[in-house]
Amino acid sequence: MKQLGTGIGWRPEIADAVERMAGAGTGAGDGTGGGTTAGIDWVEVVAENVCPGHLPESLTRLRERGVTVVPHGVSLGLGGADRPDEDRLRALAERAEELGSPLVTEHIAFVRAGGPLTASPALEAGHLLPVPRTRDALDVLCENVRIAQAALPVPLALENIAALISWPGEEMTEGQFLYELADRTGVRLLIDVANLHTNHVNRGEDPAKALDELPVEAIAYVHVAGGFERDGVWHDSHAHPVPQPVLDVLADLASRVTPPGVLLERDENFPEPAELERELTAIRDTVRRASTTRAGATAGKGAAAAGARYLDAPDDIPSTAPARQRLGLAQAALLSALVAGTPVPEGFDRVRLGVQARALGAKRADVVAKVAPELRGILGESYRPAFLTYAHGHPMSGGYRRDALDFAEHLLLAGRPDDAEVRRRLREWWLDRSGPAPRSQRPTARLARATRRVLLRR
Repeated sequence: MKQLGTGIGWRPEIADAVERMAGAGTGAGDGTGGGTTAGIDWVEVVAENVCPGHLPESLTRLRERGVTVVPHGVSLGLGGADRPDEDRLRALAERAEELGSPLVTEHIAFVRAGGPLTASPALEAGHLLPVPRTRDALDVLCENVRIAQAALPVPLALENIAALISWPGEEMTEGQFLYELADRTGVRLLIDVANLHTNHVNRGEDPAKALDELPVEAIAYVHVAGGFERDGVWHDSHAHPVPQPVLDVLADLASRVTPPGVLLERDENFPEPAELERELTAIRDTVRRASTTRAGATAGKGAAAAGARYLDAPDDIPSTAPARQRLGLAQAALLSALVAGTPVPEGFDRVRLGVQARALGAKRADVVAKVAPELRGILGESYRPAFLTYAHGHPMSGGYRRDALDFAEHLLLAGRPDDAEVRRRLREWWLDRSGPAPRSQRPTARLARATRRVLLRR
């Protein structure tokens, strides 16, 4: 496995700081970034936020300097009941090739449910949701992983996610689930130690036990991130400093195996560069101290060999159609309860589902504000409460950009906002973006949309 060293999640807001830190005295040769200053050796970028042929100049400069860039997908939904979407797989492959990446990463999660498989409305979560640790879910995930591996030009690594909720009737621990996944598919693992801490607080799961059960030789790299606790619930915010308990889990992992790479994630509330450098130093020092005290390398468990054997015998793999049906129905019922207000499925904690539902709504509001910042500019302080009210009764079904348009249309059809000038600006924004091209480029659109425009003039 390629030695990556110490890295950071590239975001436009910290692009200048990342460029200054890139290669600043570190080295990836020992897997820890063994230099003396708080530099970085590599970066990770959200795959859906970059476009092949139109890379941000900062990423282009980093690549020209030899900095490794890894695309990290968030929308594939390999833990869902449906087979992976070919267009999304193709897009992920294109980004890996454009960036010259040694691997790509995604999540062990589902992000959508419903549709033809369950004969129910198609719903989008807008966030990563946990899969049940059952045989059905594992069988489906393994087949989806093999499909993805065949479509991607580089190796795939999958990340364990943080969760606010637990599925009833689970048949495996997280460590057992991840071990079998790696054993059956040969997939690499992206271990997020912050997510292990989150699941410790929220679900009572011991991070040390999970690490005991993991095939540590399958680890591609490690994520480290901050969060906060509120009312006994840990929120994996990626917007707060990395706390000591997360560094403790990192130290436990590094005492077992030197990870090929460790990466700091920060998505919101970006601090000054000096603070990022201090966090990177703490991460690097934690890995170095734990690695030097390790008595010896952990014996391998044969995940790669078992995965290769399984992949060489596809005819022996039983059909997953019944498992997909059962998993699809369960995921659709859960997601509908979270985003459409339908009854809570049996066995789930109603209070915790309420926390998850509110978290999904808040996440959705934040992302819509990012992809359509003009909306927040037009609506001002009324944006967030208006959007949360809208989201409660209008599940997302077509991605965040469609969600922004649907939200604006909903307000306009209701004769809102009350301020006529604000409503006019919102109407202009909606009209400019609701067709296949700007109004100036679609002269025949006026007649085709006349009826809707009359409605939206209210």
